[in-house]
Amino acid sequence: MDAVKTAKRTLEIFEAFATAQEPLTLSELARRIGSPVSSCHGVIRTLKAQGYVYLLDKRRYYPTRKLLDLGGRISPHDPVMERLLPYLEALRKRTGETVLIGKREGDETLYVVTIESAQTIRYSLHAGTRRPLHASAVGKALLGVLPDERLVEELRRLKFRRFTAATLEAEGLLADLRRSRRRGYFVTRGEYDTAGMGVARAFAVQDEAFAVGIAGPLERVKGKLEAVGRAVSETAAAMERAAASA
Repeated sequence: MDAVKTAKRTLEIFEAFATAQEPLTLSELARRIGSPVSSCHGVIRTLKAQGYVYLLDKRRYYPTRKLLDLGGRISPHDPVMERLLPYLEALRKRTGETVLIGKREGDETLYVVTIESAQTIRYSLHAGTRRPLHASAVGKALLGVLPDERLVEELRRLKFRRFTAATLEAEGLLADLRRSRRRGYFVTRGEYDTAGMGVARAFAVQDEAFAVGIAGPLERVKGKLEAVGRAVSETAAAMERAAASA
């Protein structure tokens, strides 16, 4: 099996367990990741030999704590996010919403850190999630830092998939980004998810662009947009200063 395909299937297997939240048989795993049972079996056999999954009742598999333990040892030592975490916690407390940091990867936003709101009704988003640039507040913020000429070129090239009736296309997005620059923060209103609203602003870490934002239910966030926008903007500025002084 191709090494890249094997790595992809390995990650998909763990994502399948995360979604199912229960032990799965080999055939169930194969169906969930869209893989032949034989290929899935090869990956599972290796994961079992390395101690990442174990076998229950001779037919169902489930991950051990090994991956969690490794992640727990890696995450606290992220040289960038370790310094920024207190700012994110403060932003969540200030706004009451889910907070996140994202960066651009191709034509998508990759969320590298997420901290969910403590409220019962909240926007749920996991680190590693990807969203299209044009339909996420973080993506808009990352587009918004581009010089105008480059921005126009990017919008000509982007594919504008429509997710909801509110999803913007090139002309509308360009106008929205220009307004958002003047306002100081970027907003989505039901443009990827009809019930969701996001607010974000970009900041730099060692000349690389990131964006910090919040995400929450549209009806709740729109009623406090000005205060949330100010909180996000102040957090982005503070994190940029913290990253520069480290």
